[in-house]
Amino acid sequence: MADEPLILTGCRMATMDGGGYGLVEDAAIVLSGPRILWAGPRAALPAGIAGTRRNLGGRLVTPALIDCHTHVVHAGHRAKEFEMRLAGASYEEIARAGGGIVSTVAATRAASEDDLLRETLPRIDAMLAEGVATIEIKSGYGLDITTELRMLRAARAVAQKRRVSVRTSFLGAHAVPPDYAGRADAYLDEVCLPALTAAHAEGLADAVDGFCEGIAFSPAQIARLFDHARSLRLPTRLHAEQLSNLGGAALAARYRSLSADHLEYLDAEGIAAMKAAGTVAVILPGAFYTLRETQAPPVAALRAAGVPMAVATDMNPGSSPMCSLLLAMNMACTLFRMTPAEALAGVTVHAARALGLSDRGRIAAGLRADLAVWDAETPAELAYRIGVNPLHARYAGGRP
Repeated sequence: MADEPLILTGCRMATMDGGGYGLVEDAAIVLSGPRILWAGPRAALPAGIAGTRRNLGGRLVTPALIDCHTHVVHAGHRAKEFEMRLAGASYEEIARAGGGIVSTVAATRAASEDDLLRETLPRIDAMLAEGVATIEIKSGYGLDITTELRMLRAARAVAQKRRVSVRTSFLGAHAVPPDYAGRADAYLDEVCLPALTAAHAEGLADAVDGFCEGIAFSPAQIARLFDHARSLRLPTRLHAEQLSNLGGAALAARYRSLSADHLEYLDAEGIAAMKAAGTVAVILPGAFYTLRETQAPPVAALRAAGVPMAVATDMNPGSSPMCSLLLAMNMACTLFRMTPAEALAGVTVHAARALGLSDRGRIAAGLRADLAVWDAETPAELAYRIGVNPLHARYAGGRP
């Protein structure tokens, strides 16, 4: 016999419908298995719905959070580089000393799948403890076929070890490895595209990502990757306009990509292209903060154009060693002048859209019963506080 419905009452509910918080005072939410059966004002709860009732004591309920851009699967750390950077070392000096992405690639190549999973799970636990129920995880620290696949298998294994939904992105076009220096096209032909084919065949990739930048891959090279992704019927995403403007966002829009991410150097043409294509802008304040950048993404222009903005941690060992999505929300507000409502939408409804998921990110009948219950009076508190975790409970697929 299936479990009877669970009826949550005594709460203030932020549905995230209608372009704002969608607040409902004195709300009720009915969970039936992994789905929301009904949600609305408690006074309107249909008389025919019966089940176990749980009073939430006036707490705030939001959709569970979604971290839509992470590099959380990797081995090792780069704390030494952090010290070197603070002492004045340049990116080039750090790279010559064996640091940068090369150090993470070396550590990740040396790690087994079990090693990767063991190192990753504490970071995952930190995210779940802040109300996250869906996490996107990228490859990109292998830069060879074997390790890229190993990273994606470890990402899939996360969902077996923890109650969390995982969406994977193949990021073989993250950087050109040292043995292919100056031969990016050869790397694509001999490593990246074959690795993508193998990942798809094994069911390891939900999407394809790339890094379009002068230090990584050109728009023409990304187009080759995206053409291959299209042939495999995989959706695309793109790291674009982080350090310069190469037109990556407009390229992503031409391929109807789910998202373009970072976007500090995004221009009006890129914004218009993203709007027309329905491509989500993923705002990543952690890297901006860690690298002490000065050019912020054009949030006001994105807002004016009606481009949906997601917010994510960009959790990675180099430029954003941050597991707190709540802190990312605060940074998006304080550094980039997003509103608290935009920040919460950015980690719920728009984050879901950035992953191509229509069954979560809001509180409504028929959607996944992924909820976060907070010791908070108003939704703005989630972006307002620093170093405080007000999570009271997390529901993932209807299970507390």
